[in-house]
Amino acid sequence: MSLVHDGKADMYMKGFLDTKTFLKSVLNKEVGLRTGKALSHVAVFEIPGIDRLLFLTDVAFVPYPTLEDKVQIIEYAVDTAKACGVELPKVAPLAAVEVVNPKMPNTVEADELRKMCEEGKITGCVVDGPLSMDIAIDPAAAEEKKAVGRPAAGCADVLLFPDIHAGNLVYKTIVHMVPGAKNGCILTGTKAPVILASRSDTKDVKVNSICLAAIVADQLKKMAK
Repeated sequence: MSLVHDGKADMYMKGFLDTKTFLKSVLNKEVGLRTGKALSHVAVFEIPGIDRLLFLTDVAFVPYPTLEDKVQIIEYAVDTAKACGVELPKVAPLAAVEVVNPKMPNTVEADELRKMCEEGKITGCVVDGPLSMDIAIDPAAAEEKKAVGRPAAGCADVLLFPDIHAGNLVYKTIVHMVPGAKNGCILTGTKAPVILASRSDTKDVKVNSICLAAIVADQLKKMAK
C-alpha cells in the first residue's frame, strides 16, 4: 500500500483478504489512497452483439447514491471511459421509464443530472436521462419507442444505476447469463486504481481488471502532468 501511496507502484489489488480488511488499508489516513472525494466502482463490459464497451456504475460500492454522489460517480466513469478511448461518453442515468415522473424520484434526479450537464456543471460527456435500459442500449428499442432523437438513445456508453441493487443484479445477470461477455472492474476516486476483485472472480476477470487499472493509471499520470 505505501508503495502505491508514494507513487512507486501504479495500482493496488485485493487478493485473498476479506473486503473489509482490504478497504481499511485503502482508507488509511496515513498511507491510504483517499483523495478526499467519494469512491465508486466501475465495471467495463465487452458484450457480444453490442458494438462498444459498456461502463456500468455503481454496481458494488455505493448502496444508495445521492444526487451529489451521482455527479461524482459520473465523473469517475467518464474518466474511465475516456482512458479506454471513448472521446465523448454518452451517460444514461437509468430508471424504469424514460419520462420524468414526480412519483419516481430516480427519474427526477436523472433529469436533474441532464440539466446539470447542459448547464456545464457536469463536463466532458453527454448526459441523457432518464432512460430505460432497453432504450439506452438497443437502437431498435429506441426507434420503436420513438426516442431516436435523444442523444444517448440506443448508444449509451455509461450506464448509471439508481442504486446498488439494480446495478449488481444487472452486473451478475450479464456475468452468469451472457455467453462470451468479458469484463474488468476497478474502484475509482482513489490516488491510483484499486482492483477490488472478488475471490470468486475468474482468472480472466482478474487479468482484465489489471489491464483496465493499467490503462486508467496511465491516464491519471498524463492528467497529472
